[in-house]
Parts: sequence; structure tokens; C-alpha cells
Amino acid sequence: MEKVEKIIISGKRKTSIAKLRIKSGNGKVYFNYLPHTELNLFHKLALSEPIKIYEKVIGPVSNDFFVKVKGGGKESQIQAARLAVARALVRVSGSEVLRKAFISYDRNILVQDSRRKETRKPGDSKARAKRQKSYR
Repeated sequence: MEKVEKIIISGKRKTSIAKLRIKSGNGKVYFNYLPHTELNLFHKLALSEPIKIYEKVIGPVSNDFFVKVKGGGKESQIQAARLAVARALVRVSGSEVLRKAFISYDRNILVQDSRRKETRKPGDSKARAKRQKSYR
């Protein structure tokens, strides 16, 4: 990886939007100004997955990642940040082998999830619920 001053990459999941800045460093990830090691176990593992795959395929990471996330819930914020970190690693390295390794591990690590909430229909209570019919 070459020295990178600043690149901004985004990732989205549901209504969460993660914006990531890269600075030269030694592979630390900061999630909303907190080191990712301070998060709970599963969130910490989700954010470190792209970095672990990068280290297996290419070698040690020489950048720090600063992720700011807005909107959504905690889980979708973590998934948006994970997507942003993986996209940043692929862009900075420019490696097709790394991209294929990410996709073979989990497609949603690089590709945004396109599912959205179904819209509510007029006259009904919920998106799929129908009004009950009474025959008596």
C-alpha cells in the first residue's frame, strides 16, 4: 500500500451511512471516535474481518481508518462501517485478488445490501397486512 493522506469512502446499510477517512498509520480502526477494541465482541469482530482478510492475502495494513456513522441502529451502523473499510482496502490496494477474496468470504462485505422496507399500502395497517373480512 502506498502512503495515503486522505481518502473518503462511504458505505450504506439500511438507513445508516458510514463515511471513512484514511490516514497513514498501523491498521487501527476508529468507530465514531472510539477505538474499535472498545466495542462489544461481535461488533469488534465484524469491523476487523476486512483487515484480517487483507493481512492474509496481501500483508500488514499501513493505514488507520476513521469511520463516522449516522442514522439507523447499532447493527446497521457496524455493517455500514464494515462495508466502508472493505471498500477502502480494495481501493487503496487496487488488488483484484483481494476483491475476489472478499467476495468469496462474504459478498455483502463489498456489495451494498439492496433490501429496503416495503411501503405501507393505503387503507391497510401495515405493508403486507390486509383488512379482515367478516361473513356474519
